[in-house]
Amino acid sequence: MFFRMIKGVLLRQKGKMFMIAFTIALGASLATAMLAVMFDVGDKVNQELKTYGANITVVAKEASVVDSLYEVDGASSIPTSYLKEADVGNVKKIFWAFNIVDFAPFIETHVSVDGKDVIMVGSWFNHHLSLDTGEELDAGVVSMRSWWTIEDGAWLDESQEADAKKIMLGTTFAQELGVKAGDTVKVSCGKNSGTYEVAGVYNAGSDEDNEIFAPLDLVQELSGTDGLITSIEVSAITTPDNELSRQAAKDPGKLTVAEYETWYCTAYVSSICYQLQEAIPDAVAKAVRQVAESEGAILDKTQLLMVLITILALIGSALGISNLITASVMERSQEIGLLKAIGAHDRAISGLLLVEMIIVAILGGAVGFGVGYGFAQVIGYTVFNSSINLSPMVIPLVVTLVILVTLAGSIPAIRTVLRLDPAEVLHGR
Repeated sequence: MFFRMIKGVLLRQKGKMFMIAFTIALGASLATAMLAVMFDVGDKVNQELKTYGANITVVAKEASVVDSLYEVDGASSIPTSYLKEADVGNVKKIFWAFNIVDFAPFIETHVSVDGKDVIMVGSWFNHHLSLDTGEELDAGVVSMRSWWTIEDGAWLDESQEADAKKIMLGTTFAQELGVKAGDTVKVSCGKNSGTYEVAGVYNAGSDEDNEIFAPLDLVQELSGTDGLITSIEVSAITTPDNELSRQAAKDPGKLTVAEYETWYCTAYVSSICYQLQEAIPDAVAKAVRQVAESEGAILDKTQLLMVLITILALIGSALGISNLITASVMERSQEIGLLKAIGAHDRAISGLLLVEMIIVAILGGAVGFGVGYGFAQVIGYTVFNSSINLSPMVIPLVVTLVILVTLAGSIPAIRTVLRLDPAEVLHGR
């Protein structure tokens, strides 16, 4: 009898039940999309931010006095202590190796170009690296400086033997010299000198426009520092800092064993810096503070925005459900009054309404979940150019939220049922 009554209501009021299911589906779809993106957005936002430069710098211990892993002074003088180029590959041998998106070694020296003093920077451009772990990868400034624009000429290409003796000039310095791509300039560094062709003129939008970039081997040869580098820039996907990571950044030795294991096995910028110091001899790894903090702030604000959108969508769904259910109850007031008159208790009638709503919620929630997951993929491919991975947490969260929203929307209708007087309703009052 109970289920026959439910079936009868669903069929007689199929229009209103469809609208309730549709309202639930809308809320569930938006909640599914936002939660799916939120749980998967961390790595994708970090991946996007990696295109704007390194967030970790590795230098020799003697290069600076480091108060903490977060201090980066960015001194403009040329370092007098070096790291070994042979150790650069160790960057990809740490515990969080797969979080290392890109890296490049650098060496700087003062040179004279046609009588004008300038800083010359040597680095990899699109250097192919074969690690002893079996991994093959390309690294260098072409991807590390992806925001640079080439005003004239082209990027140096390390796969072309002819480019090994070419250089690139910043726009400001090129204009000062009055040279363009294809011209040659004489570069002197102490007793060493050479004439090199300008492969391209880049616009960095920073002080690097006043510098020269060249292949690492070329600068090492000019400066007499074969096999040496001054720094390594590392672009890593990291987890936003919290109190544990900030405490560890000051002194990992003060952590308990459990705290240390949690910190070491989480991709905080401080733990990655610590592991880089373990992997590269006589090195200090430092987070680029502005980049690291900006990444965490952007990620936190992005996730907060998604949570707020989800909450507002569910509130809207709850209000819509409440109005529709209340209207449905008022249409059935005589039926409910008759049930009360023949002895049905308020609890039984409330249970009948709740079962009806849960059945509709299941149908609407299932449709909404499917639509929401599809919407999440649209967001993923539109914003991040990749799919959104569905976290196992999303399904139970959506189910819980749909049930809570349905119950919240049903409360006003249940209160209306409890206030109905059978005598008044049956007499049409």
